Amino acid sequence: MEELLDLKQRLEGQRPASWHELPDIALYMDQIISYMPRQLIHFDEGEALTSAMVNNYIKEGLVPRADGKRYGPIHLGYLTAVCALKKVLSVRDTGILLSAGQARNKTPEELYTYFCAALDRALADTADAIDENATQEDLPRLALDLALRSYANQLACARILDILQPPQPEGPKKGKK
Repeated sequence: MEELLDLKQRLEGQRPASWHELPDIALYMDQIISYMPRQLIHFDEGEALTSAMVNNYIKEGLVPRADGKRYGPIHLGYLTAVCALKKVLSVRDTGILLSAGQARNKTPEELYTYFCAALDRALADTADAIDENATQEDLPRLALDLALRSYANQLACARILDILQPPQPEGPKKGKK
């Protein structure tokens, strides 16, 4: 099936630019918006990043503030991670995960390199699960298998993110009247 072969090939071959391949000149917002679709696999135009989204990610603390109106590799790295993670995590959970990475005292380059390696493993694992010779009748089973893998991974991820959260201090107890 040609579509499955294309999917498998994209999962096996398309990857974000490495840290050293990211533009080393400062980019303006419109350049960021036009650059970002190259970073992740897309199948339609409906998933485009907008300047409002970038500004919201900055406001939420997921992406560092721009240097003036210019964005560099650090911003591209964080935006790549946020754009991938937003497909499966809430803004809050993405923030928890990014904060946990930052707490490890790694450089943005080290964090981005780790992210790219983890993404590579995940995409390769999913590509391995796809039989490009599957028939139309095999597709519901394949889709169910992938959906249930996503469900199991999301459950485990949510629990791990809960564990990463420091315990919230209890508020003052209200006495009964």
